[in-house]
Amino acid sequence: MTQAPTLHTDRLTLTAHHPDDLDALAAMWSEPAVYAMIGGQPRSREEVWLRLLRSIGQWQAFGYGSWVVRERGGGPPIGDIGLLEARRAIDPPLDAPELGWALAPAVHGRGFAGEALAAILAWADGHGADGRGIARTCCIIDPANAPSLRLAARLGYRPARDAVYAGHPVHILTRPSPATANRA
Repeated sequence: MTQAPTLHTDRLTLTAHHPDDLDALAAMWSEPAVYAMIGGQPRSREEVWLRLLRSIGQWQAFGYGSWVVRERGGGPPIGDIGLLEARRAIDPPLDAPELGWALAPAVHGRGFAGEALAAILAWADGHGADGRGIARTCCIIDPANAPSLRLAARLGYRPARDAVYAGHPVHILTRPSPATANRA
């Protein structure tokens, strides 16, 4: 797969990243409510551009990646969400694709993250890079990010270990794919 498939939920459309998304994503990543628990620093326009390009390239390299989230019916991007191969400097390294999510503050508290993530995990469970499903995913969450920890638990993520990333403590959580767990 060389590009993100379009996914639809009741209220959202998830699409492949496109260079035209840069302005909206740069604005989102400059909001303290977005970056406070994800590194603690705003992302520069250049950093957001590199993230956007990484999102496009991961589909070609791995057969999975991230999506841009929009409200159903169109409009500007309201989120950046999906599966990452970030190759983070965490010891020991992460050994599964990382699920990550960020939504614009204007849509926080509306259940959009859970709705989008459920669609992504259903896709990953049924398709994945080889068509057999992605066996396991992980996520890293700041210990103070209670809403994301609750959401991860609702999605089936369980604590695996604690680590330090970029000088800050993080919880690492994992989720086996129900589709692949049955094959074991």
